[in-house]
Amino acid sequence: MLKKKKFLITLVMGVAVIGLLVSGPVWAKVEGDTIFLGAAVSLTGKYSINGEHTKNGYELAVKRINKMGGVKVGGKSYKFKIIYYDDESNSGRAAQLAERLIKQDGVKFMLGPYSSGLTKAIAPITEENKIPMVEANGASRSLFTKGYRYLFAVLSAANQYLEVAIDLAVEKNGGKPVTIAMAFEQDAFSQDVRLGVVDAAKRTGSKIIIDDKLPKDLNDMAAILSKVKATKPDVLVVSGHGKGALTAIRQISEMKVDVPMLAMTHCDATKLAKQHGKKAEYALCAAQWHKTLSYKDEYFGDGMKYDKDFSAEYGYAPPYQAAESSAALLVYKDAFERANSFDREKVRDALEETFMQTFYGNIKFSPQGQNIAKPMVLFQVRCEGDKCENRVVAPTKWASAELVHPTPKWSER
Repeated sequence: MLKKKKFLITLVMGVAVIGLLVSGPVWAKVEGDTIFLGAAVSLTGKYSINGEHTKNGYELAVKRINKMGGVKVGGKSYKFKIIYYDDESNSGRAAQLAERLIKQDGVKFMLGPYSSGLTKAIAPITEENKIPMVEANGASRSLFTKGYRYLFAVLSAANQYLEVAIDLAVEKNGGKPVTIAMAFEQDAFSQDVRLGVVDAAKRTGSKIIIDDKLPKDLNDMAAILSKVKATKPDVLVVSGHGKGALTAIRQISEMKVDVPMLAMTHCDATKLAKQHGKKAEYALCAAQWHKTLSYKDEYFGDGMKYDKDFSAEYGYAPPYQAAESSAALLVYKDAFERANSFDREKVRDALEETFMQTFYGNIKFSPQGQNIAKPMVLFQVRCEGDKCENRVVAPTKWASAELVHPTPKWSER
């Protein structure tokens, strides 16, 4: 009798566990008229601000797509819905949540988290389970060297950040090769940026005449700038995150270093124009997106319209993290409709064949899942009186302002 009672208890518990596992997929893939996507996003922790931008970008696109007829598959209209979990800005937690979304919630299609580190944590899991993931906030070059088949990134990779500056310098030199000076921090991101510049130099036949490391504290690059004054390169490229950009502008102005073109990463993040004013004028700053670009799509119109709609919805202007996150949903909609199926392999294959324009930019994926159709944006700091602002000058086809080149010499300012 006791054995029978234990067996019944075990059976009931087993059924309950099975019930929990079976109930998971109710949230997932497609149910009724809803396509469920999964996303682990940083709502707390050190990435929480950018995690919020990411989530807001996703949600604005979901609302817009659903309002404008949804996703049409097999002659029926479906709506998007995203299942969110907070990864707490922790890569271990992000990996756990990816497992949960796939194995408990039954999600068949994923959206990426914020940051390269968290994307790196999730990608092996989505790959192992053959789950397509469209990500918008992981730029590390290493994401595209692992042979992943199910990872697709709408943003430009880190190695693309300053390639556009070399192309622009060559364009302004009548298509002829230029001489390049480089100063890079030794972190993984900046080294990815460096590799892109090296590739661009080879592609254009340009010559790198200075290839220096920024000091660890990023406080002093006077020795590098002395070399620049002596060798007179056509373009100086710098990647040292926000602190490196501020140091470069401060010391270039103090030492009166004349260089026809200065291009850097993280200028916008440091609010360069506001902090250095006219000292920063004519500097070029690499960015993923800007509202004044003339790319368009049927859901958000152009960047200015997206900026207006996002600002109205969330009470602040959209940073690029939000814009690229919205673009990820447009990519998924397009892929589902071209696949005309919810089969993961068919959707993956459709993603691989993506070639479209969104308000954020053109999107086409390499075999490695990298967006190869959207070049980085270059702002140029321009000042009128005491007021300085960023104006988009490259890529030239999509620019909203004309590049001032060469940079006026300090003696002429």
